[in-house]
Order: sequence, then structure tokens, then C-alpha cells
Amino acid sequence: MKTLTKEHGFLSVNKVGAEWEIDPTLSQGWTKVSSGGFVSSNYFDLAGMSMEEKTLFFEAAGTQELLNPQLFNVAPGDSVVLCDIMTSSPMTNQQAVFFALYGNFAGSQTQLSFDETIYARCHAYSIHVDTGAYGGTTLNSDNQLGSMKPTASDRVYSYRVVIVATVSADRMDLSGCRHILQAMAKEESDHEYLMRLMRSYQLQQEPDVD
Repeated sequence: MKTLTKEHGFLSVNKVGAEWEIDPTLSQGWTKVSSGGFVSSNYFDLAGMSMEEKTLFFEAAGTQELLNPQLFNVAPGDSVVLCDIMTSSPMTNQQAVFFALYGNFAGSQTQLSFDETIYARCHAYSIHVDTGAYGGTTLNSDNQLGSMKPTASDRVYSYRVVIVATVSADRMDLSGCRHILQAMAKEESDHEYLMRLMRSYQLQQEPDVD
């Protein structure tokens, strides 16, 4: 059994007029995609296992983080959507934001299906009347998607997406996060491995944006 990890850095954004902008002095590895949408992308390098012609079978997946998103100068109704996504097929940053909005269902514009979604977790946070004096957001919903299907690919793609929608808040801080996969590398029959490898190759034809 192997435990694989990949980290996403701290994010701090400030509202400047009508736009949300990344604070480059505090943020690590994030890209602005839209006014309130931000993406951090990375990948697990599995080239060693693919060279050994082994298939990776996933046993468990999850995330580790320190705090809920922190908002400043808040009012009830300020909200944040946060999605952690691990896939066997790459997405553009815009597709990752679409995933956070619409999931991996038909017509979602992510170009990603159930099969290619290894694991995804989406949280919705907001400021409530009872907690308005405290900048920490309250978790409203916790939803998970994914197939945990094995892969012969040489990469598993890792994304973290944040969408900020606020009434009053003018700053948001998000702690770093660790994506975790527990998996077993196994040899398959030649036919099964070649078919899985062909499928992985087909998925890799999507634009790869590191």
C-alpha cells in the first residue's frame, strides 16, 4: 500500500472595487480565473509505476486542511464554495471552475465524467447571523463525487477551486491543503493492462496545463 500526497498553498484575496484579486505576497501557486474564481493545480507523478507496467488501484482518498475559509469585514450571506478534485484526465482552469459550479454531470462543461473523477469533495461555507462577528465561515454542505477507478496513467491531476460570493467581506484567507491518495500498485494481465493504458492515453489527449 502506498500513501501519495500533494499540497496546495495558502491563498489570500482582496476585493478591489468590484474585482477580487490575489495577494501575491501571501498566496502560493494560485491563478485567478474569474472575478471570484481561483484555481490551484498540481499532479501526482506516477511515471515510476507506469514504467513498471503496473496499474494503480485506489483504496482511499481524502484531504487535510487547517481551517475553514476566513472572511474579513463580513455580513450574513457572505459565502465561499471550495472544491478539492483529483482526476485521471486533465482540466483547464476554467473547466475546474465549472466543476465547482456544476459537478461532473452531463452538460457540465468540465469535459469530465464519473469515470475520470477519482475523488472530489465540495464544501459550501457562509457567514450566519449568529456568527457574523466571527470571521470564520460555517460549513453548510459537504458533498463528495468520484469513481475511485484504477488507472494506468503516469499522472493523477490535483485541483483546488475557490469561488467567493460576498455581500460585505473584502478579504478571504484560505489555509493550505494536502490531497491524499492511498493506493496499491498491481500487475494485471497483458490484455487488461493494455486496454487500461489505451484508455489512459486517450484521456491524456486533453490539453495538459501544469
